[in-house]
Amino acid sequence: MAKILIIDDDPQIRGMLKQMLEREGYEVAEAADGKIGIRIQRKSPADIVITDIIMPDKEGLETIRELLDGNPGLKIIAMSGGGLIGPQHYLKIAQGFGAVRAFVKPIEREELLAAIREILGTA
Repeated sequence: MAKILIIDDDPQIRGMLKQMLEREGYEVAEAADGKIGIRIQRKSPADIVITDIIMPDKEGLETIRELLDGNPGLKIIAMSGGGLIGPQHYLKIAQGFGAVRAFVKPIEREELLAAIREILGTA
């Protein structure tokens, strides 16, 4: 089964996504920020990374760039709940950096699962 890494500074979001994805049979790792997420990805690569954009320490856009520098084929899903200029702007930038999908929080369960299945080729 596919492995998914969730990077988000909000423990409730991480927990909710982890529980939902594990119920679907995915192996899930989690990180509270981009620095930890990059370390985890290097040590035990995931098939898909789901990352928040607005985070302390290493934010999501920087995280996306660094992850893709080390692994250009990595599939990344970006998500954002806002920020100073609104989530759509950040998500558009994330896609420009190489994220294959982008979602405004809160993410709809079926929409996220459909995107994951499509990315993995199991749709």
